Amino acid sequence: MLDPMAAIRETFFQECEDLLAELETGLSGIGDGTADAGTVNAVFRAVHSIKGSAGIFALDALVGFAHRFETVLDALRGGGLAPRPEVMKTLLQAADALADLIRAARSGESADEVKTRTVEAALTALLAGAAPPMAEPQTAPPETKPPPDRPKKAWRVRLRPSAALYLKGNETSRLLRELGRLSETYRVTLDASRLPDLTELDPEGAYLEWTVWLEGDLYEYAIREVFEFVEDDCELEIVRVDAAAIEADQAAFPSAVHAAAEEAAPAFGLFPPLDEPPAFEIYDIPAPPQDDVAAAPAPKPAAAAGHPAPGPLEAGVAKTELAPVSATIRVELDRVDRLIDLVGELVINEAMLSQRVFEAGLVRASGVGVALEELEQLTREIQDSVMAIRAQPVRAVFQRMKRLVREVAAQTGKQVRLVTEGEGTEVDKTVIERIADPLTHMIRNAIDHGLEAPAARRAAGKPEEGLVRLTALHRSGRIVLEVSDDGGGINRPFVRAKAVQNNLIAADAVLTDDEIDNLIFLPGFSTASAVSSISGRGVGMDVVRQSVQALGGHVSIASRPGAGATFTLSLPLTLAVLDGMVVRAAGQTLIIPLGAIIETLQPRPENVHRLDADLQVIALRGGFIPLIDVATSLGYRAHPVEPERAVALLVEGEHGARAVLLVDEIDAQRQVVIKSLETNYRAVPKIAAATVMGDGKVALILDIDQIVSATRAAERRAEPCLLEAS
Repeated sequence: MLDPMAAIRETFFQECEDLLAELETGLSGIGDGTADAGTVNAVFRAVHSIKGSAGIFALDALVGFAHRFETVLDALRGGGLAPRPEVMKTLLQAADALADLIRAARSGESADEVKTRTVEAALTALLAGAAPPMAEPQTAPPETKPPPDRPKKAWRVRLRPSAALYLKGNETSRLLRELGRLSETYRVTLDASRLPDLTELDPEGAYLEWTVWLEGDLYEYAIREVFEFVEDDCELEIVRVDAAAIEADQAAFPSAVHAAAEEAAPAFGLFPPLDEPPAFEIYDIPAPPQDDVAAAPAPKPAAAAGHPAPGPLEAGVAKTELAPVSATIRVELDRVDRLIDLVGELVINEAMLSQRVFEAGLVRASGVGVALEELEQLTREIQDSVMAIRAQPVRAVFQRMKRLVREVAAQTGKQVRLVTEGEGTEVDKTVIERIADPLTHMIRNAIDHGLEAPAARRAAGKPEEGLVRLTALHRSGRIVLEVSDDGGGINRPFVRAKAVQNNLIAADAVLTDDEIDNLIFLPGFSTASAVSSISGRGVGMDVVRQSVQALGGHVSIASRPGAGATFTLSLPLTLAVLDGMVVRAAGQTLIIPLGAIIETLQPRPENVHRLDADLQVIALRGGFIPLIDVATSLGYRAHPVEPERAVALLVEGEHGARAVLLVDEIDAQRQVVIKSLETNYRAVPKIAAATVMGDGKVALILDIDQIVSATRAAERRAEPCLLEAS
């Protein structure tokens, strides 16, 4: 039998992911000094929401930790705790521990209790050193006790519900009762001055306003917690005031008015009968005038000795205003994938229909042709719209990298700052899910191998804090991710020596700088002298290349000795569709990704040079570029076509390597639906995927990187011949 709470539980964990991302972003902003009071409140609400929802599922460990965490955050937003570097470091560690507890609760495993207890102890230490909430300036030494007649402190809470609050089934009586449980001394005033005549009254309207007075040293978060689920449906004002204002307010109104209000309240349905007598008095009076001693917040006091200046919330008013919220809906990913598959079939069938119309001899100007063009346009719009559903910003992956940087920096003893750019760049969700591992390996590599130790950076005239930059942008219909650092760059002599030591290259191999840099992508290659929790096992950068190539992308390196290195990942925006050029070779229909094509050429005999039986080159703009007969390369025919009788396409592959592909003819440019060969058949060398054409036949999509790289060894062997040809 299915657990009826399973769906709700899964929704809770999905919401936790969003809240953790908001928490991470907010804490980073506070630490960088770019946050405002709204950011501090958002961070507090994120932890508070996680705690409240976790209590429903009896996740006691999570609730307890979140409660301690939010108490510290409340001290931060109240001004009792300053966002010093050591404070923010503890809060970021708490965010990591909170994420660990959520993951453990989701998987049913046990969290790291030692880590959790350590972070809890650090949070407790922060609270012990925090200033008292809403602390007043001290005019006497800290050890001096306040005089016995010092006025008590109190809170004034004003609540004006909107009609939406009642439409959602909420009741003000329950809110007032929950407030009454926070303090032994508790009074309520009711302002009914906006209540219209019965003939003008809207049954679904909201006209009443309550003012609640609470005495005692309460935390503001405890009061605000009562209104957690209605805060968007009311105007809420919470002010710290002097308790003397309550006595003055009570003495200003006759007790007869109080009694009349108590008798009238049930008739208006203001306070439905409760299981226990209400612990409050109702005064049917206007709200206190604005010139009352408690009406305006006190001036913001200066910093007391030993305590930071109060935060923005200590000044008094925290008012919630209604604002439009964009509507969203959660949909299972399988349903979206099914929809995309169906749209792909629609595209294929539309192409088949176009093919049938063409074969039937119907001209495009006919009624059928015009309708077909409209169908093509509509199909393209539907496809773009459906693909946009899966498009998501890379922000979620970037946020995870911030935590990784903190962990690796702590393990290596280095000071590292991560700067992210282009977090709003959108890409297909499948691509987002699969780029997390490559980015993880690259950032680990940048910190562990790229950045120098603090002492070495000082000696080189660099700041002790190293910089790692993570950037995302769109370029030529693809997404480009860059991971750069300001370290020492790739030590090419050391890398070459390690490759020779590991028998990955011959000792007398002649390699360019780019080829030496790319040795780090070889399986089993590692420059670490010892195995650690970060590196040294020879597994890492080769995984990056394999993962990126599996996504139809490529990775390149740009290194500057002493100035750092940049790793660039170029990936398709989506794994579902592709803009390609339809070509024919030896009677076969093939697809060349449009993003790889630079230009088309018509080779001239005098520019073509044959270097050996397997390699021809073409002289182009002062250099020589290899010619590749596609049909011969794929085994469709035994002998290559004469270049002057073929159509040539200049393409660019991995690391900027170029080649000229020879095909028999170009058919058309078309957007095709990608079908995985590896999933439906098996991996095929030099083939990235397949698609179904309008005639129902399968066309192969070329893997330009593999085709180009296959000729590089032959090109290097033929370099002496190239010099003679020039």
